[in-house]
Amino acid sequence: MWFDNHCHLTSLKTDPAEAVNVAAEAGVSRLLTVGCTVEDSARAIDIAASFDNVWATAGVHPHDAKDGVDGLASLLDHETDGVRSVVAVGECGLDYHYDHSPRQQQADVFAKQIEMAHERDLALVIHSRSAWDDTFAVLDRCGIPDRTVFHCFTGGPQEAQEALARGVYISFSGIVTFPSAPELREAASITPPDRILVETDSPYLAPVPLRGSANKPANVAVVGNFLADHLGTDVDEFAAVTTANANRLFGLSSDFQ
Repeated sequence: MWFDNHCHLTSLKTDPAEAVNVAAEAGVSRLLTVGCTVEDSARAIDIAASFDNVWATAGVHPHDAKDGVDGLASLLDHETDGVRSVVAVGECGLDYHYDHSPRQQQADVFAKQIEMAHERDLALVIHSRSAWDDTFAVLDRCGIPDRTVFHCFTGGPQEAQEALARGVYISFSGIVTFPSAPELREAASITPPDRILVETDSPYLAPVPLRGSANKPANVAVVGNFLADHLGTDVDEFAAVTTANANRLFGLSSDFQ
């Protein structure tokens, strides 16, 4: 059973229920739908509330840091039937590839969300692209939450070592299947079994051999099978290990619905 620990059900062109059902048919038993703005996070919470096996995050992506974090705290504190409606803050971080928001604003909004995760003892989901040094600098200055993941990891072994030295989890998306990403596969090779995760980041980044099509949560099984083969690990064992890691990261019970 796989856990797609990072997808965007709010961005799929298909109905979320269809995506969840198709994923189940592919052996994907749990999904985490991730918020990128306050409004998007509110939609993610609503979607997750409709399923027993879908959870949500709330956060502000670095692309949208220019809009601030007004309203985010209330989403993080929102409860459904006495249970907090989100399991993590994010995705948040730094993106110097596109620079859709000024870099100082990105850093400020990132730091605010790290603080929110600390205050609520929530997991932190990090987006970092072309900004490794500054990402680590902000984390070191603010303090790294006990449960933190670099989602859609795009670094090489050096960046992986820096991340792992800080006690975080590393999540690999379909990019790891791309022929142009040997350094990413090197990073996966040095990631300990208790720190590795798999994700789709759907509807983006469909893995080989599905490039050119819209990605979907079901395809986390494709990513997982590829990585298991690359690491020389039994597929069922790798699915169990990565799912256990995701459960631990997001504070979820290991009991399946």
